[in-house]
Amino acid sequence: MQLNFKQLASLPIFNGICEEDLPAMLNCLGSFQKNYQKDEIILLESNEVRSVGIILSGIVHMVKEDSEGYQTLLVAMKDGELFGESFSCGSHLDAHVSFFAAASCTVLFLPFHKIIHSCKMSCTFHHRLIENMVQLIGDKNVQLMHKIEVISKKTLREKILTYLQQQALDQDSRQFTIPLSRLELAKYLCADRSALTRELSYMQKDGLISYEKNTFQLL
Repeated sequence: MQLNFKQLASLPIFNGICEEDLPAMLNCLGSFQKNYQKDEIILLESNEVRSVGIILSGIVHMVKEDSEGYQTLLVAMKDGELFGESFSCGSHLDAHVSFFAAASCTVLFLPFHKIIHSCKMSCTFHHRLIENMVQLIGDKNVQLMHKIEVISKKTLREKILTYLQQQALDQDSRQFTIPLSRLELAKYLCADRSALTRELSYMQKDGLISYEKNTFQLL
């Protein structure tokens, strides 16, 4: 599949790496690209993770499923973000979560052991790639801390408000559009969809928020 090197050069993982160096770099790393349809499984829990996935287009969800089949949405990831990095760089390669395509997506995979170990050619891009990788892993940890902050709240209303406040800060506006559907938001908040819909209506009546579909405003 043909890669768009101009697009790749704009991604955070390749920040500081010249566009003309990308073909040789990706060849050196043994990268490969795959397309997924909506709802297709990218990686299942307990599978070995040996490559870091870079989302070129689409949306990928990190999901945890319990013994009864109930799914909790941990993180929703979009263009330019990584997934699988926490497992591929750990001492245990088994994934403890699953990754699904929430929309049709294209993913570029980079074998982690080739990223972390410089090749015999001592390519100059390796050090910059590692620096970028560490920064993006830090960003992912912040996303997971946001998730912990949300679900640690005692009531559904507090969970909703905390999530909406995080979105307002991320988008630097009291009016913003969230990236999740109602069902996805319910899974993210570990809540029942009907209870979520009902609580949002109560919060609007109480003058805390106003919303139209996925566009919200904190009042």
